[in-house]
Amino acid sequence: MFAVIKADGKQHRVVADQTLKVYLHDANVGDIVTFPVIAHGGDNPKFGTPLVEGASVAAEVLAQTHDRTVIAFKKRRRQNSKRKRGYRNHYALVRVTEILLDGAKPSKAARKKAEKKAEAAE
Repeated sequence: MFAVIKADGKQHRVVADQTLKVYLHDANVGDIVTFPVIAHGGDNPKFGTPLVEGASVAAEVLAQTHDRTVIAFKKRRRQNSKRKRGYRNHYALVRVTEILLDGAKPSKAARKKAEKKAEAAE
């Protein structure tokens, strides 16, 4: 079974246990996030107008990171004019845990943060 989700202004076709990069600024590592479903397929496919009612996709945030630097360099010859700017696009790496239909809630809770080793030694 697959689903087409809407994330960061784009559409992604996902299946369970797939990892993908999406823009999530305020999600922490280990959180469970949900995405709205535009369409889902399988035995009886369904398309939303614009979203499928009661359907969502649950995913776990694996990492918050950024892409490599993209350099925008502009030079105007013989004018002694040049400009160099760099930009790094931030994204979250998420793993799809399950595709939820008929208003179901995510079954997997967010993982608890690991305790510090110093506290465990005491």
